[in-house]
Amino acid sequence: MTGNRGTLATYFERRMARILLLGIISGFPWVLIGSSLNLWLKEDGLSRSTIGWAGLIFGVYAFNFLWAPLIDRIRLPWIADWLGQRRSWIMMLQTIILACLALWSMIEPSADLGLVVAVGLAIAVASATQDIAIDALRIEQIGKDEGGSMAAGAAVAVVGWWTGYKLGGAAALEAAQYFQQAGIEHYWQATFLVLGIPVAVCNLALTFVPEPSDATRIAAQGQDEQALAARLNVPGAAGRLSAWLAGTLAGPLMSFFRRNGLAIAVAVLGFVFLFKIGEAFMGRMSLIFYKELGFSKSDIAVYSKGLGWLTTLVFTVLGGLFAIRIGLIRAMFASGIAMAATNLLFALMAWSGKSELLFAAAVVMDDLTSAFATVTFVAFISMLVDRTYTATQYALLASIGTAGRTLFAASSGELVDWLEGDWGTFFVITALMVLPSLVCLWAIRSRLAALLTGAQVNLFGKEADSTS
Repeated sequence: MTGNRGTLATYFERRMARILLLGIISGFPWVLIGSSLNLWLKEDGLSRSTIGWAGLIFGVYAFNFLWAPLIDRIRLPWIADWLGQRRSWIMMLQTIILACLALWSMIEPSADLGLVVAVGLAIAVASATQDIAIDALRIEQIGKDEGGSMAAGAAVAVVGWWTGYKLGGAAALEAAQYFQQAGIEHYWQATFLVLGIPVAVCNLALTFVPEPSDATRIAAQGQDEQALAARLNVPGAAGRLSAWLAGTLAGPLMSFFRRNGLAIAVAVLGFVFLFKIGEAFMGRMSLIFYKELGFSKSDIAVYSKGLGWLTTLVFTVLGGLFAIRIGLIRAMFASGIAMAATNLLFALMAWSGKSELLFAAAVVMDDLTSAFATVTFVAFISMLVDRTYTATQYALLASIGTAGRTLFAASSGELVDWLEGDWGTFFVITALMVLPSLVCLWAIRSRLAALLTGAQVNLFGKEADSTS
């Protein structure tokens, strides 16, 4: 009991409130380029296939690791001296998102689909780039030897992300419904102006999140750069530039493979790529499914967004505690199987017809399993990063996970059309998509346990004891 109370107390530390805010900032842009954009295009008369392919803009999240080394190394002039390296990047990119919302409020999808998608892509690029700094700042709020706090921080970050996504999504749907009922012709454009308010408020709150000193990280990066310079043996300014580029681009990758070993590193990357593909397929088409089943925007706001947010918040915190108790690998196996089972519940919903009771049950179970899987996944990859290259290595792992979800899920609309609207079969197929990732995880389970030991959260069970 004492151990459980200690773990619960970790959630109420001041730094967890800061991590919650960072999660909210990270999750909110997905409202804009996810549910809001999807319904905007749907209600403007565009096809399911077009909506599905428009989701390719999420692909930038799969590749943000390519420019993550620059976010790790470059300090923005003037503003970084005031806010710090991480916060200055976040605030600048939030400003870009605000400008994009203003531009969206002035255009119409049916008249200029290309511009609508281009602005959505700009939001996605800004969001994916700020996530690099957000995740680094989150991890750096916690000491590298605080395994239990890292798991709690992962849970709080996920709660924050879902708070930004769920409550932001509910606000977007309710605002759009209100403007539509008020007779405003371009009600989605008016909604995007309203959605600029939480972005501005989060920017203000960000100034109260302290940024740890980066002196140790800069010194370690400098040592790697000097070692590379000695190997390159290029004299003068060209040598210094070559060493800086090599340290910025190659240093994080070299560190990751050196720290984990080639076999485990490759297997981990494979698991990360495959784990949430089925969930992404379902998520990409879920709002379209709800609309075709006959639910209104207000119904979706109440059940999928409002109720979903409450269940996600509770189950994420409980999921963090559960993952610590049974170990991350067992937790990931359990969450993967649970995600597949939830997709089968949506198949039952498709076959049985419109039912508010079944809709509520499916949403609760979906949020439970998604929260459990996400907090476990975030804690797992957070433990694998080297603090010398926090932003780059976390971005690499997160991007690979996003690549699997985004690149495959873009064809979700095509799959539904190919199945001629057979939503039940579609959800059964998505349930089977988790199996390859679990096979991959099973293959590396023992070697991961041997790699990650010491005074941190053990992969298979409770808090490890470094003295045992």
